[in-house]
Amino acid sequence: MSHRLYGSPWHGIALGLLSTFAGLAVAELMTGLVKGASSPVLPVGQEIIDVVPPGVKDWAIETFGTADKAVLILGTVISLAVIGSIVGILAVRGARAAAYAVTSVVGLIGVWAVSMRPAPSFGKMLPAIVGTVVSIAVLWWLSPRSVAADRTTADLSADDHEPVGSGPTTTELVPVAGTSRRGFVMGGAIVAMGAVLLGGLGRVLKRRFDVDDEREALTLPEVDDTVPDPPMVEASATSFDGNDFGLEGVTPFVVPNSDFYRIDTALSVPQVSKDDWSLRIHGMVDNELELSFADLLSRPMIERPITLSCVSNRVGGDLVGNAVWQGVRMKDLLDEAGVHPEATQTVSRSIDGWSCGSPTSVIMDGRDAMVAIAMNGEPLPAEHGYPVRLVVPGLYGYVSATKWVTEIEMTRWEDFDGYWVPRGWAKEGPIKIMARIDRPSSGRTLDPSADGAVDIAGLAWAVHRGISRVEVEIDEDGEWRECELAGVPSDDTWRQWRYRWTDFTPGEHRVTARAYDGEGEAQPVGPKAVAPDGAEGYHSVRFEIDA
Repeated sequence: MSHRLYGSPWHGIALGLLSTFAGLAVAELMTGLVKGASSPVLPVGQEIIDVVPPGVKDWAIETFGTADKAVLILGTVISLAVIGSIVGILAVRGARAAAYAVTSVVGLIGVWAVSMRPAPSFGKMLPAIVGTVVSIAVLWWLSPRSVAADRTTADLSADDHEPVGSGPTTTELVPVAGTSRRGFVMGGAIVAMGAVLLGGLGRVLKRRFDVDDEREALTLPEVDDTVPDPPMVEASATSFDGNDFGLEGVTPFVVPNSDFYRIDTALSVPQVSKDDWSLRIHGMVDNELELSFADLLSRPMIERPITLSCVSNRVGGDLVGNAVWQGVRMKDLLDEAGVHPEATQTVSRSIDGWSCGSPTSVIMDGRDAMVAIAMNGEPLPAEHGYPVRLVVPGLYGYVSATKWVTEIEMTRWEDFDGYWVPRGWAKEGPIKIMARIDRPSSGRTLDPSADGAVDIAGLAWAVHRGISRVEVEIDEDGEWRECELAGVPSDDTWRQWRYRWTDFTPGEHRVTARAYDGEGEAQPVGPKAVAPDGAEGYHSVRFEIDA
């Protein structure tokens, strides 16, 4: 009696990929059936985000920018495909028990990852559980197994690549889906088509939980005009009344929602209905508050342009933006709750478990820190925190700008560290003075304008302290030249600047920019990396001017 192995390593890889993606497809179907559930890829990826060293996160943001989450998800899927391929090879070589065990362990990792997220439930674990069961079932159905056969080699078909003739009886490994390669191909095709259909159906069903229609139907409340406007820094160099010079290549004063940068730890944008949302204010307060969305809308509203910046923004980077925010002053809510004098930290938490801590003194010092519901005249986009987020002028987002906020806890400064602090970032994160050159972009060739000038322009910010002056140095060891500044509504926004260069010479040049805050403090020379509390340094650009 002889023993023949059905198939090859390629057979095993195909089997493993089929079982893996069938499981993922059914898991996707479950996310369309169970509200709040997600594909196991997402919680596993979330745990990866939580445990990787800060340097890896910095590298990912620097390398991939806002596409870092898509890259992580793709990497997780590829890792699952590799593991699945190994499982398939084990199965076709007769080690089915080992294949089932590895698949089960991967499934348990998915269940564990879901259990580590906020508000875990059996329903949220179903995608990982059912997906694992389906993967094992596909392995069982399509993997070959030993079958006693009263056949001789004369009975083997050409499909089995054996010569026709007489010979001893054999025991061979055959797939349950069929006794030939054709049977495996047919079974695999059924699995593949089913995976595509079920995964697609899951995607369609999941749209039921999206908040897009709810956002479009929401009417924003009127802004309370009795709230006093914030002060602004006066700058002697200002000679332009508007907020925007309107120069080509310069980021507009107000960034459209679709172009506003997004940095957070959520792999999948939470879809939180306003009817399900609530905000709990508790901890070191006299009166604990539980606010519904309707409760929030019934309070006086303010509307302010405020610039936000990510602490990971490099010198000259674009992880910064200015928008018009509408919401309720945080100070008003905290006054209503009655904050204890010793509550020196305001901790906020998101529905996805992210947290940060802000100095209570900053929230209460009169600046327009707000519990925001709108951005640029429309309800918050889901990716920017719908239905409610926090906006605090003057602090980097990692210590203030909680999206999808559901909880505010008052505590002592030393009693809690937000999400990023144990990962190596500073506990305090005031936004630093920064100037950025938008025009010209690096390597560009400029033509003089009709009046014979070359416009060099960009943005500068020192949020909540304002910008009083911007200077540029043209070519190394050149003199610093003061720039014209656009107007601003307050010192909580960035400021456009420009320099009209008329005494230029054709050829290659280098321009460097620096800014001063409202009190005349100069931008740090640097250079300094973004970790642990924000980058420092002057932004420089090389360009050419045509003759």
